Amino acid sequence: MPTDAASPLAMRLRVPLSLTWKDAVQRMDREGEGILLAVDGQGALRRTVTDGDLRRALLASAAPGSTLADLPSNPPISVGEDADATAVRQLMEQHRISHVPVVDAQGRPVDLIHSRELAGRIWLSSPHLGEEETVFVEEAFRTNWIAPLGPHVDGFEREVAAFTGVGHAAALSSGTAAIHLGLLLLGVQPGDTVFCSSLTFVGSCNPILYCGARPVFIDSEPGSWNMSPAALERAFEWARRENRMPRCVVLVNLYGQSADMDALLPICRRHGVPVLEDAAESLGARYKDRASGSFGDVGVFSFNGNKIITTSGGGMLVSDDAALIARARKLATQAREPAAHYEHREVGFNYRMSNVLAGIGRGQLKVLPQRVQRRREVFETYRQAFEGVDGLAWMPEPAGSLSTRWLTCGVLHGPGAQARRDAVLRRLERHAIEARPVWKPMHLQPLYAQAPYFEHEPGTDVSAGLFEAGLCLPSGSNLSAAQLDRVVDHLRHALAAGASDALA
Repeated sequence: MPTDAASPLAMRLRVPLSLTWKDAVQRMDREGEGILLAVDGQGALRRTVTDGDLRRALLASAAPGSTLADLPSNPPISVGEDADATAVRQLMEQHRISHVPVVDAQGRPVDLIHSRELAGRIWLSSPHLGEEETVFVEEAFRTNWIAPLGPHVDGFEREVAAFTGVGHAAALSSGTAAIHLGLLLLGVQPGDTVFCSSLTFVGSCNPILYCGARPVFIDSEPGSWNMSPAALERAFEWARRENRMPRCVVLVNLYGQSADMDALLPICRRHGVPVLEDAAESLGARYKDRASGSFGDVGVFSFNGNKIITTSGGGMLVSDDAALIARARKLATQAREPAAHYEHREVGFNYRMSNVLAGIGRGQLKVLPQRVQRRREVFETYRQAFEGVDGLAWMPEPAGSLSTRWLTCGVLHGPGAQARRDAVLRRLERHAIEARPVWKPMHLQPLYAQAPYFEHEPGTDVSAGLFEAGLCLPSGSNLSAAQLDRVVDHLRHALAAGASDALA
């Protein structure tokens, strides 16, 4: 594993054991960190020196010219480069300290963690609640509508349908539940084949297995990171030869950006195959002035806690086909028949959203445009901060698309890209900043190892390459300017260190 280059802070705080106490006091005052890292001739950390250590030494009337080597032996408390924020925090609590050095395999200090950082973890995409939600939730409690269904569910369905320009909507317990029902509504049965984007979250394709069907995965294309039209064409050619024409295509809009609908939908229509548009990550995005989620025969949104708006957990199934949505509502309420008693003629599910959660969703939907704008501003902050940095490319936004930038995502290029990406993630995590790799494609998951897969071009696996060196950065609409600055500072150093390692 490559060794992380030392951070500028760690370099500034390194001092030789031969440094006099007087000079150490001056150095500590100048640095303002309350700690120095005393190293031997090989640069290995031998002890940390705090202002308390120096004060106690001076009060003991040490001889003039005493050096740090004359201090009482005190082996340093440190962690290795693979330590995460949780391990560092536990060490701080155990020893009641506020700084922990990070050392490399040779024992040289390469970083320093402060307790103040760990107390303010920065999340990848945390829920962002405001004042609008409280009004709706209080009304649900005041009217005792806290069980599943109720006026807020009805209102939320109408408002999401209106926002996306789709005729009808059914509020459900999760985006995964919405995909499951959508597949059933499109006629997916045991033994059927279903095409699905490979670069996605597993919730996009697990419902295919719920239906007893067999997935076939389609690669991404470089221009949007979404489903490759070229790969989809070859998959249909294969399916015709193998007599495995798909029952439907699950087309995913990745990380808040619509797929290339003008290229993909005609392919599906030509073969007479319906489309389930998985817009779980892209509520608020647009493609050529139409809302994401409005292109498929059915569309799906997610309101999980990390999404651009949230109901804490929930989803929505939308369609212009009123009969489909009516059937979705029936299946989602245990497929109960319209009778005075509980009558059931088919298998149903407990998939409906509660009135309380729908109230949260109604409040969140009111500020969705502002949430989209803020996430785009977060992305723009990153883009400007790293403009011109070699070896870093952001997820592209094709002409005619408006991405929500639900997550700001990029990919590293050049020698050792994967190792450099991993080093970036380690550095951010040590400083309590959550960042992640890009989704691991489904065709690389052990669960789907036997599923057929079609690359963008023969020999060119785009989604595997994006996973290998791609990363997702903190992107929440509630990130403060100070938090963004903190991420940018650590990321700038991590990228610079990685570039230096690659040249070494």
